[in-house]
Amino acid sequence: MRAPHPARRRLGAATAAVALAATTLVAAATAQTASAAVECATPWAAEAVYTGGDVASFDGQNWTAGWWTQGEEPGSAAWGPWTSDGSCGTTDPDPEPTPEPTPEPTPEPTEEPSPEPTPEPTADPGEPLSTNPDDVCRPDGMKPTAGVETPYCDVYDADGREILPNGLDRRVIGYFTSWRTGANDQPSYFASDIPWDKISHVNYAFAHVGPDNKVSVNEDVPGNPATDATWPDQEMDPALPYTGHFNQLAQYKTANPGVKVIPAVGGWAETGGYFDGDGNRVASGGFYTMTETQEGIDTFADSVVDFVREYGFDGIDIDYEYPTSNNQAGNPDDFAFSDARRGELFAGYVDLMRTLREKLDVAGAEDGEYYLLTTASPSSGWLLRGMEAHQVVQYLDYVNLMSYDLHGAWNEYVGGNSPLFDGGDDPELAAGGVYTAYDGIGYLNGDWAAHYFRGAMQSGRINLGVGFYTRGFQDVQGGTHGDGGTAPAPAGFDCPAGTNGSCGYGADGIDNLWHDLDPETGEPIPAGVNPIWHALNLADGVVGDYASSFGVPTTIEGTYTRHVDEVTKNEWWWNETTRTYLSGDTTWAIGQKADYVVDSGLGGMMIWELAGDYGYDEAAGQYGIGSTLVDLMHTKLSGTTPYGATKANADRPMPDRALDVSIDYTEFALGDNNYPIAPKVVLTNHGATDIPAGATISFQYGTSDLGEMSDWSGFGTTTTRQGHTGDNVGGLTGDFHDAEFTVPTGGIPAGGSITNNLTWTLPIAQFSNVLVTVDGVDYATTYDQPRGATVVDLPAGSDGSGGDGGGPADGTACEAPAWQTGGTYTGGDAVTHAGHAWTATWWTQAEPTASADAWADEGTC
Repeated sequence: MRAPHPARRRLGAATAAVALAATTLVAAATAQTASAAVECATPWAAEAVYTGGDVASFDGQNWTAGWWTQGEEPGSAAWGPWTSDGSCGTTDPDPEPTPEPTPEPTPEPTEEPSPEPTPEPTADPGEPLSTNPDDVCRPDGMKPTAGVETPYCDVYDADGREILPNGLDRRVIGYFTSWRTGANDQPSYFASDIPWDKISHVNYAFAHVGPDNKVSVNEDVPGNPATDATWPDQEMDPALPYTGHFNQLAQYKTANPGVKVIPAVGGWAETGGYFDGDGNRVASGGFYTMTETQEGIDTFADSVVDFVREYGFDGIDIDYEYPTSNNQAGNPDDFAFSDARRGELFAGYVDLMRTLREKLDVAGAEDGEYYLLTTASPSSGWLLRGMEAHQVVQYLDYVNLMSYDLHGAWNEYVGGNSPLFDGGDDPELAAGGVYTAYDGIGYLNGDWAAHYFRGAMQSGRINLGVGFYTRGFQDVQGGTHGDGGTAPAPAGFDCPAGTNGSCGYGADGIDNLWHDLDPETGEPIPAGVNPIWHALNLADGVVGDYASSFGVPTTIEGTYTRHVDEVTKNEWWWNETTRTYLSGDTTWAIGQKADYVVDSGLGGMMIWELAGDYGYDEAAGQYGIGSTLVDLMHTKLSGTTPYGATKANADRPMPDRALDVSIDYTEFALGDNNYPIAPKVVLTNHGATDIPAGATISFQYGTSDLGEMSDWSGFGTTTTRQGHTGDNVGGLTGDFHDAEFTVPTGGIPAGGSITNNLTWTLPIAQFSNVLVTVDGVDYATTYDQPRGATVVDLPAGSDGSGGDGGGPADGTACEAPAWQTGGTYTGGDAVTHAGHAWTATWWTQAEPTASADAWADEGTC
């Protein structure tokens, strides 16, 4: 959260790899949506050799080869190398390529007719997903903690929407930092300065992971600002056993009921370590090492429960920067910990958030008070690619998008700190070939990040982040008033750590008021970071009476003119004399973003940080700390429509009967090797009845991806509807792509699973709104954690929409020959092994097991 963010510095270097890998992927990818009356490709020939991606026509259809093949007719084997692209030529396609099965098997003449010849799904009364009486208030998609009566109705209404204070319909979340205490005569910002009547949440920054794996604010260190400090003119409540910021936060929280106060753990500087009582950073490992074991996670989570109870907080915010598998992501001071553990970080993050959710729910049930669990997430597509399918969303009350720091002096490409939309000409993405690789989609903007998460959770659990500060460059070359230009560091410039010696020329001096210090040299890091009130003073030609306290020059060279981009909603100041570019948001950009939040149904806005807001001091003739932007947010986000509270949109009504089916995303390639994104997606049937072969699994996924999902498993996964096509200039136009595949031979046995090796292009944050269709009846799944759902089993005797009703999983004798070690099998060959019947999906010598993609498990025999 805290500037600078050298993780973004890595993005410029990474995009070259993005372009190379993604260009290969796009060239190989094929659209899976069937189309009629298209031109037929060259006819298939038995003697021809075909490799993956080759297209041939056969029997009135075009077919695409999935791998090397020769002599195998397209469509001759369910698990063969050929995938149908649909009808071609002028021949009308068959009404149904796979006929619907007979709803009921025809009984023998001697059999008595069944009392219910067509089993109805209502035959199973089912059980509610949760017996908790407060489940009516649980947000759609949030996983209930089993056996715990979590008091959701303490903070949520009967529609699963958070009950907000101060007339707000959407959240206004402000980060309040511990370090703006007026040291060195710099402007201060205390709890008393927070506009409590205009916001919904205050996040305290920061707590950290202590050396004992417990949450800490150095409360045992005398004079620490959180619990043992006092300041002139700041009243303390003598009834509390602690002073400091926590004493003041407790006072204002009591005086402003409904405003929630939540400590944030981590941040840029304290993800992989912490600051000790003397202000020295200790590289302890922090989140990176604490999450290595469940014991460490339990210790931390138990301490969080104690912490929120002791100080009267409303939950915890996890600012882990970052549990991504990309090398050299995050704080360079942490690379010794993070890079060595890249393959394990996200799994540990999932375990951490699951454990926190469960322990906070147990504590909440004991205390009669609901405790929030939230997180700050990066918005860069590069970082999110290394965060798998974001399997933590089911544990979160909401996610705060860090949709700022999207451009900065970690590379030379000059762009906005916090663009809302892509403009089709982002200099960093263009330089890396990203637009060419990804059909014009740009992934460094708030709208793309919001759609990434919208694919996994309702819009109301997503908050758009805004920065109350600038980022900037000097000696900018080209661009429109600097925007879109370049600012390469001059020869001999000492680039900060984490940039591999290839950085931009960040603005410094009076253009870099809120500078960080280089940990090695102690000198300010040029980054153009300023509170908005300082940028406004620069634009007025006013130095500001505070400038000397920050140790910056007190003279201004040249003039600053303000500019906006109507497409990206970027706002910036340009100094032609020094060729300085400073990007930050005032009322224009914040107003545009607030309107976007309302129009898109998002849950609200998150601010980093409150002390950057501004007001005008007439007596001093300058801008200073104020509440202009928060006041505007309050106006825009009050008296408007409620936020989106359901995962599915109105055009996809979800059944209220659900099958007990889970989905796990496994075996992601790491970091920059994750091209294409091709995990093994495991669907497990926890019900008492088999899901038959021929059943259809359909789902939705976010328009952050291109909408060309397919599989390498032969399941015939296709995207049946694209929610967005083309570039995303000015924003993505839909929330979801729709996809489906057919359950293969053997079905999904009760207690068993199938694995679909799916592949897509740009990051998505899980599937949503999963439907299982059996005998024409749609069922939701427990995977989506739906509100108000009843969990049922399929009626006895259910068949799929095609197939053989589940193969030999009825205990009949094994008729196929036994599998032989060292034997060679091709697609369609049948064997028995380990009490199961198996069918080879392609050429293989592998042993038939549940994890072997080359074999389809046909069931017990």
